[in-house]
Amino acid sequence: MTDLSSRVRAAVAGVTDPELRRPLGELDMVRDVHVDGGTAHVGIALTIVGCPAADRIARDVTDAAGAVTGVDAVDLQVGVMTPEERRALTDKLRDGRPARQMPFGPDSLTRVIAVTSGKGGVGKSSITANLAVSLAARGLAVGLIDADVHGFSIPGLLGMVGPDGHAPVPTRIDDLMLPPVAHGVKAVSIGMFLRRGDADGPVGAVAWRGPMLHRTVQQFLTDVFFGDLDVLLLDMPPGTGDVAISVGQLLPHAEVLVVTTPQPAASDVAVRSGLVARQTGQRLIGVVENMAAMTMPDGTELDVFGAGGGRAVADALATDAEPVDVVASVPLSPAFRAAGDVGVPGVVADPADPASRAVAALANRIASQPRHLSGRSLPLRPW
Repeated sequence: MTDLSSRVRAAVAGVTDPELRRPLGELDMVRDVHVDGGTAHVGIALTIVGCPAADRIARDVTDAAGAVTGVDAVDLQVGVMTPEERRALTDKLRDGRPARQMPFGPDSLTRVIAVTSGKGGVGKSSITANLAVSLAARGLAVGLIDADVHGFSIPGLLGMVGPDGHAPVPTRIDDLMLPPVAHGVKAVSIGMFLRRGDADGPVGAVAWRGPMLHRTVQQFLTDVFFGDLDVLLLDMPPGTGDVAISVGQLLPHAEVLVVTTPQPAASDVAVRSGLVARQTGQRLIGVVENMAAMTMPDGTELDVFGAGGGRAVADALATDAEPVDVVASVPLSPAFRAAGDVGVPGVVADPADPASRAVAALANRIASQPRHLSGRSLPLRPW
């Protein structure tokens, strides 16, 4: 291979697959590369037929090859991996783990945080989505599982829903699913697999009971390829039902954030979600009081939902062995709410908004805390 062909191959091999977030060369997707009379002939193999990222990969590969000095034109040939090549790729992505093995077990260094609430309507999903985006903005690798199967809202909050009202379906490579990415967050939700019955109709509803719910959460944890994550957030359904029990069984080492609003009607039941999490062995890392008092233009405070609920939940859940604190008080903000309604996280739409600043401060607090490694074996080997 000539020096020019080698430089073109190196440039193409460095292009990142937008779904797998790894270079094409590392994924063995680069085929024949040679330069003839100033034209770079480049062959690549996509993972599957109809790959959603095909156009972007083709464009990025063409740009990379064309940017090499000495190349006047690019002739790109796009093929598809063979079944054997796909199996080799999925084995590589799993890093030697068997299929359907839990990658977020007790020995994982990924910090798993379940965001819970006692009842619906307290803004738990908004907090989760904005917290995920804030953590990703700090350079962390962040995954988000929408475990609120019956009341999924994460795709809409992250702006993943298109003009047709549908969220993108995760790309499947054999038995691996690749989660769509928005604002640096890899997210998966049952809402990505449902479709409208007609153009003006609603997205389908999920009417599942315990076994199906457990299987769904388990598949999200084992069959979705998140790659190496610093933090995995779970947007939990409100209450203490089937999913809460399943997550407690599958992720007993997870940490838990309890979201409440200030009024007693929400704070009283929020305590129960924290108690169930503790019963399964999960560790409470704090309470988030959402929709707290907002400061009016004249400087006065308007506490639409009262005050003190977050503190009451933290005090009720605290023990001598495990103190619990209010880790964030997020003020009521019409702008923060409106941004989520149109699919733009408030921390992106208006970082200076008081609610956005409160969530950003929570992200800083979580990002600065060390992982809880008690009881975990570390991947260290003696010389």
